[in-house]
Amino acid sequence: MDSICPVETTLSLIGGKYKALILWHLSGRTLRFSQLQKAVTATPRMLTLQLRELENDGLITRKQYNTIPPTVEYALAERGRSLLPALESVYQWAEGQMPGRTGKEG
Repeated sequence: MDSICPVETTLSLIGGKYKALILWHLSGRTLRFSQLQKAVTATPRMLTLQLRELENDGLITRKQYNTIPPTVEYALAERGRSLLPALESVYQWAEGQMPGRTGKEG
């Protein structure tokens, strides 16, 4: 990263339409590709691109099982887990902006 601004650095890692949402849905659990696709309603191609970038940046891990069809599971890496307090703060802020909305709905 060439940026010296911490916010810019963070947004370069989690910016994009689905990255923060993927991280949020992976908090505390492991999900398969199809489960993530349903949770974030991204096209398979877009989800694949976002997952690859998150994996390359060390925020998530990918585990592929030799099954037919292939089973792939995603989980937060330690670096991704370190973002959870920030995502929780964003969630709390957003919840306050949306009266009547409760729970971890995504």
